[in-house]
Amino acid sequence: MGSYMYAVFTRKRTFLDRVLDPVDRVIYRIAGIDPTVQQTWWPYARAMLVTNGVMFVSLFIILVTQQFLPLNPDGMGAIDPFLAFNTAASFITNTNWQAYGGESTLSYFSQLFAIIFPMFTSAATGLACGIAFIRGLGGSVTLGNFYSDLVRSITRIMLPISFVAAVVLVALGVPATFEGAATATMLNGPLAATPAPSASPTDISQGTQTIARGAVAPLTSIKHLGTNGGGWFNVNSAHPFENPNALSNVLENVLMALIPTALIYTLGLMLVRKRQAWTFFWVMAGFFVVFLVIAYLGEVVVNNPILTGAGLDPSQGNLEGKEVRFGQALTALFVTSTTAFTTGTVDAMHDSLTPLASITPLSQMFLNMIFGGKGVGFINLIIYAIIGIFLTGLMVGRTPEFLGKKIEVREVKLASLAFLVHPFLILGAMAVTFALQLDLTSIPNPSFHGFSEVMYAYASGAANNGSAFAGVNANTPWWNTSLGVVIILGRYLSILFMLALAGSLAAKRTTPMTVGTMRTDTPLFAGVLSGTILIVGALTFFAVLALGPIAEHFAMLSGKVF
Repeated sequence: MGSYMYAVFTRKRTFLDRVLDPVDRVIYRIAGIDPTVQQTWWPYARAMLVTNGVMFVSLFIILVTQQFLPLNPDGMGAIDPFLAFNTAASFITNTNWQAYGGESTLSYFSQLFAIIFPMFTSAATGLACGIAFIRGLGGSVTLGNFYSDLVRSITRIMLPISFVAAVVLVALGVPATFEGAATATMLNGPLAATPAPSASPTDISQGTQTIARGAVAPLTSIKHLGTNGGGWFNVNSAHPFENPNALSNVLENVLMALIPTALIYTLGLMLVRKRQAWTFFWVMAGFFVVFLVIAYLGEVVVNNPILTGAGLDPSQGNLEGKEVRFGQALTALFVTSTTAFTTGTVDAMHDSLTPLASITPLSQMFLNMIFGGKGVGFINLIIYAIIGIFLTGLMVGRTPEFLGKKIEVREVKLASLAFLVHPFLILGAMAVTFALQLDLTSIPNPSFHGFSEVMYAYASGAANNGSAFAGVNANTPWWNTSLGVVIILGRYLSILFMLALAGSLAAKRTTPMTVGTMRTDTPLFAGVLSGTILIVGALTFFAVLALGPIAEHFAMLSGKVF
């Protein structure tokens, strides 16, 4: 996959070119775009911002007018403007935070054009910016052409793979239909000849049940391949129509991992530095395995005295909020994957994780460098690398260098700004919410757990992850607005600083490697990089972790839960 993406973005021949080249040319002609024009970092960023801005307005209009649009067999009404703002911001940024239940809120038209459509374009935007960043690291003053990178990401990568994955998901039992909700006769049978007009979706007195369905398989495939995360149903991949069995669960994990992991190899090919790419890969993989173990042990080895006192078998671990068809192992893998790859899809309720296990998704969103989405993870890892190289250079008294480029004041400032955006948005939004007591009634759980729920929500938004603890009622004006702003700033400020950093590095002359140069493709540097991540991450976020899941864990051991 990494080799294929390398061929796509370096314009080498691929087996799909003969079919898709004419499609690309039609798109360019309709849009009036010359894909051969090369852009420096600011024109590239500007094209990205304008394109995403136009799509954001389009999504908002679709959502607030969906009652007038076609493909609405279940008669869904208009969406509140605050919710429409949050949803449009979420899906255009590849966050896919959902403050709504898809099956009870959106028409099929909205699901197709305000949800599935931006799942392709937002994923392609992230991948395009990641590729542009790699070009800058390689010394190219021009970072490519945003429009060309966007189109080729969709036609060469997103569409073909998601189409095949959707067909496989249909074979596994995931529905794909434009028919409205189905009405099923329950086991007790209808007790009346005709259901009453006021019958609820599940009306036992009438013996019928309304079962939502739709084009679920197409959404589910791009949801995971594009590391999007928004589900057709409110409970996401815990719903049997989105994730029917263990095989589909594994497939969805593979789709989440496919592009983020392969992109590291693409980086090695484009920079002609495979060893450097493998060094990055194993640092990320090491963090992934450690957090996977924490998540699994947290759910299996609970040591909750309340469970023991109630006569429950502690060897069963924590099964609350989980689907029994997955159990703790596949759930722990999904929890780790969805936050490592910044996907946001869930196959269990994260609010029901033990305090120890909840450290995994929170920490991965805080660090935001364990593979990440399409380019986000390795870009953030390189920011940590630049900070680590700078600190190491100060300690040994040498000018720091990275990939043959001297790291000077401008690069350190840009890397620091790109890093600080993330904690500033999370901690700043939390501080404003609690200090001004804004809509705290939406937090049903008291004390440490409620604190963790707020922390998780803003961390998910700032990391463009989109998963939720599912304990906060986020569909209010304050939560929709504040999370929407955090989501937008977390996406675009980071990208702007990163592209500016790539442009700055690209403009520098390559410095020949000498015996005094610190190599960045060795196990020693992998250790330095890992230590930098842990120290900087701990200094930034340990205090809030101590007030949330760590405090809750000790409270649980003393027999108190929230």
